[in-house]
Amino acid sequence: MKQIISSKPLVFWVVLAFLWVKTIIVSLTEFQFSLENVNQLIILLLNPLPVLLLAFTFILMQKEKRQTGLLLIFMSLISAILYANIVYYREFTDFITIPLLLMGNNINDLGSSVQTLVNGYDLLFFIDIPIAAILLYKWKKVRNTPDEKYSFKKLSPLYGLIILITIANISLANIERPELLTRTFDRDLLVKNLGIYSYHIYDAQLHITSSVPRVFANESELEEVNDYINEEAIDYIIKEDNEDMEKSEEKDLFGIAEGKNVIFVAAESLQDFVINETVNGEEITPFLNDLIDDSLYFEEFYHQSAQGKSSDSEFLIANSLYPSARGAVFFTHSSNDYYAMPEVMKENGYYTASLHGNNGSFWNRNVMYEQFGYDRFYTKDDYNVTEENSIGWGLKDIPFMEQSVDHMLDMPQPFYTNLITLTNHFPFDLGEEDMYIDRYDSNSNTLNKYFPTVRYMDESIKELFNELKENGLYEDSMIIIYGDHNGISTNHNKAMGQYLDKEVTPFVEVELQQVPLIIHIPGAEGETISTVSGQIDVRPTLFHLLGLEIENQTIFGNNLFSEDREELVILRNGDFITDEAMFIGNTCYDKTTGEPAETPLCESYKEKVQEELQLSDSIIQGDLLRFSESIKEQQPIQSINKNTFNEQEH
Repeated sequence: MKQIISSKPLVFWVVLAFLWVKTIIVSLTEFQFSLENVNQLIILLLNPLPVLLLAFTFILMQKEKRQTGLLLIFMSLISAILYANIVYYREFTDFITIPLLLMGNNINDLGSSVQTLVNGYDLLFFIDIPIAAILLYKWKKVRNTPDEKYSFKKLSPLYGLIILITIANISLANIERPELLTRTFDRDLLVKNLGIYSYHIYDAQLHITSSVPRVFANESELEEVNDYINEEAIDYIIKEDNEDMEKSEEKDLFGIAEGKNVIFVAAESLQDFVINETVNGEEITPFLNDLIDDSLYFEEFYHQSAQGKSSDSEFLIANSLYPSARGAVFFTHSSNDYYAMPEVMKENGYYTASLHGNNGSFWNRNVMYEQFGYDRFYTKDDYNVTEENSIGWGLKDIPFMEQSVDHMLDMPQPFYTNLITLTNHFPFDLGEEDMYIDRYDSNSNTLNKYFPTVRYMDESIKELFNELKENGLYEDSMIIIYGDHNGISTNHNKAMGQYLDKEVTPFVEVELQQVPLIIHIPGAEGETISTVSGQIDVRPTLFHLLGLEIENQTIFGNNLFSEDREELVILRNGDFITDEAMFIGNTCYDKTTGEPAETPLCESYKEKVQEELQLSDSIIQGDLLRFSESIKEQQPIQSINKNTFNEQEH
């Protein structure tokens, strides 16, 4: 080791130091990793080194004339990877995965978003490259001894050091977080403990092996999943029977919307904290506030999306399965067999369509929708899109609603439609002519612009209702409005704290993952419902309202009108919420106080949460639903429906 360091020009080691220090600075500033003990400090210092040193040994083994060029190429590549993660993290508080990079069709639509995330001082992240180039050039001018190509034997001490650092890093990381490498859904922990470069190597390994489960999957795996689902269903059915055999018919909403059209409105980036609130003295969502009085409104409803964002929300609602922890199912498993809600609705006499004022290829919808069983996908080619009526991501929401109702008038009834809004999408750009309220005033331009675009979306939903009424569709329709995912990331906590007038703690961060769920059935009585609920529960709830008893379902959601359902929402990162507690990271919080719980409120749920996420993953990764038909022929899967169960029992 001493021989290598002394014989190689000092500038090579200075370059290594540049990359090492830069990585640590980015981890502390951009990725905002906190250091709670000496262990974590040592991990932070160690984890960039194995990959950097390994690459360095590769360069040393090359011919002398290639070493300088390879070193600069390596610096540029490492800096590009680091900066790409910086930009992505600024918006999503997450790290890039290979499946995400494969979403190439989305790149053309991301222009304005990326521009908003780039700062002038970002050039400093690349300043070490020209400095290194100058130092290398000057070294070539003044060196007295020729450089040399190093053999594996001569580099063996360096390889030994790499192995020691890697073992020390992983050992300390596993002390901080036991079973770290099994928590692939928690990228924050992986990067903090393994380092950004080792994480990307690990992610590549996961991606390469992701196709293996499908090859080796068999029918028994689907049977195992259905055994779990049916066991859970029977548990709460028995609980209902034992506690209350005669429920009030007045509270039973089964079939209340039978035969009605179903209109879903995916409200882009709409979080629940704006409902019934004001900014600058003005209501943010005046129409939705009034609509809630005459609707079923779930006030503790959580989005459960991950990297797939809007597409994840669609996947959750259509399938009652959890999305992938990495990338988006719409890209990674778009050729799978599904038994999605559009297909079920078609089987029950509905015409099914999704409508979107953007490219059909965005989020790979044009491919995935075929698997979901939609009759028709309306894209921007089916709309009159002009420079005046579009902004940023596509057709503005108000003209989108107006033209979408025109399309609905041409559909056979009853129909099932999915309207995907666009205007309230990051970076929340909006022309002055479309602003119904002023921007907020904080240190976050993102949050400041968010309120006017939410207000515009609210006006567009009002326009939808007006158009439905004017064209005679309103009375025969059930309208479901849901927030697809959060719009304001944790990077804006300081500004959010200013607006909320309280500190945004980890507990508050999870509270902010609540999005609205509003189900409006003309003529039905409105009610605010406090049950803990999530997007995975929408599908069985919708079927209940429509009076549809669907058997042979492989789903994890539950009907939200079942009074004795277990109040549990599982987030994709393994956190979960119950009626009493929130489990965040590795801490259980009492929901009454918002403080860490002194009693074990979360312990009884941990095993169930992990099992449910793993079983859902096995369905997607193994494409297990392709076996559903053959399993039905052998032994029909029991329905989760209570009446069916009682008939079999009695």
